[in-house]
This record gives sequence, structure tokens and C-alpha cells, in this order.
Amino acid sequence: MTVMDFAWEESRRAFDEAAAWYLATTTIVGDRWDEPGLGEWSVRDLVGHTSRSFLTVEEYAARPPAAVEVASPRDYYLATRAIAAGPDVAQRGRDAAAALGDDPVAAVTEIAARVGSLLDAHDGSALVTTIVGGMRLADYLPTRTFELTVHTADLALALGEPIDTPSTAAAQALALVAELALADGTAGSLLLLATGRTGLPTGFSVM
Repeated sequence: MTVMDFAWEESRRAFDEAAAWYLATTTIVGDRWDEPGLGEWSVRDLVGHTSRSFLTVEEYAARPPAAVEVASPRDYYLATRAIAAGPDVAQRGRDAAAALGDDPVAAVTEIAARVGSLLDAHDGSALVTTIVGGMRLADYLPTRTFELTVHTADLALALGEPIDTPSTAAAQALALVAELALADGTAGSLLLLATGRTGLPTGFSVM
């Protein structure tokens, strides 16, 4: 199964699961917002960056394009690699964290509710303008589920919590990882990593 095989209803379920896990994990941060989160990010920065998984849906849906230019979640990640590796990503995370204000938990809860209501009004066929071009909402949403799932796992790890990834969200994220590995010819390395082998390339990642 590829990510493209997921129906809109299943993609919504995966997104909603990932969103609920993210929100639940933010509620247990307590007073640890300034502790290390991921790389140069604090926990607060990581939570802020992850909130963009909602905000970009809202932003991009408000700018419908004339045509589809990016055909799948896999193609989106292949097209955004240079952007994702750029120096501005870390600052965008910090800016998103600052925008959450004095009560980050309340802020992300409100954002998630707002975007959930927006998605309730769609069937996946609408076009959205992403950073790399027009996409169907049905193809863009799995990329947001992926971001929510991976970064909530990062957050849980930073907080010393179990990484209890929701099943539908995990299935969709893993399917996307497999597609990227196949596109890159790195499926063998991914299989070795998943089965506990050693000798993988330094810094191996499908992203």
C-alpha cells in the first residue's frame, strides 16, 4: 500500500489521531518548556514548529492554485528537501514558538480545533498552494500527519515519555517513509536499520 491508496476518511483519521497525540503530549510539558527539545530547539521551539503542521493547512487552503503541480506526498518531500535543509527552518520554529504566547497548551489546542473545523468542511478534493506548488488537499494532508507524528515522537522522547504512536497515523507515516526510500534507492538501508543491523551510512535518512 502506498500513501496514495489512503482514502480521505482514513487520512482524516490518521491526522486526527496524530493531532490528539500531539495535544496530549503538550499537556504534560509542565515547566519544561526551556529544556532541550530537538537539535538547537527547546521543548517550546519543538512544540511551536510542530504547530505549523496545522497552520500551513489553514494558510495554504486560503490560497487555492490554478492547477496541481505536486502529485503526491512523496513528491512534496522530494521537492522540499533543499528548503527543509536550509537555515531558515530553525528560526521559523522559534518564531512559531513565540507566537504561542504565555500559554502554549491553550494556543495549540485552539489552533488544532480551528483547523479541524476547516477540514470538516472539505472532502479532500480542494486545491491548496504549498511552498512548492499546487496540491490536492488529500495529498497534502498526509505530509502534515507525518510531521505531527514524527515531531510528537521527538517531543515524547525529549520529555522521557513512551513513544505511543497512534496506529493509523503511524501506518501512514511509515508508508510515506517507504515511498521515499524506494524513490531514493535506499530501501535496503532502511530495511537494515529496521532490523537492527549495523554499518549504515553516516547520517542515513530518507528525508
